[in-house]
Amino acid sequence: MPASEDFILGEVRRTLDDRYRVSIPAEMVDPLIGGEANCILAKERPGALSLWSAATWQTKLDSDVRLVKNKMQAGRLDGRVEEVQLLGRLLSTRQKTIQLAGRGRLLIPEGFRQFLGVDPGSELLLVGAAICIEIWQPEAWITYLDEHIPDFRRLLDNLSA
Repeated sequence: MPASEDFILGEVRRTLDDRYRVSIPAEMVDPLIGGEANCILAKERPGALSLWSAATWQTKLDSDVRLVKNKMQAGRLDGRVEEVQLLGRLLSTRQKTIQLAGRGRLLIPEGFRQFLGVDPGSELLLVGAAICIEIWQPEAWITYLDEHIPDFRRLLDNLSA
């Protein structure tokens, strides 16, 4: 995870090119990947994807999956087969390892662009989310902001207390 002084912040408007690529500015990419070659692209919520450092993503995912497996082995998830299957399905399709091309170009893979709901020429918003970069449809971003911006002061106060 980036150090606190390396928070990834900012909001940048970009256009998806005819090959489904979007260029991510260096000031967002550099703190995210450092010297790493791989990133993880993840489906977040309808209208949004997130781009993570592969090491950060894998460490968190491994820890969470290990906890679920331990609960299964201890019999603490008996009777919750449907939830475990749902988790497995979502884990199977939620993320993909990718590499950024030169100048921070990200090729959005087919299943991910369908989830995002974009076509070539679509406008996108790249949003720094402190520890990752999010890729939003502008309408979905405005809806998200309308819902969450009133909580900003309380959230900042809670996290900084």
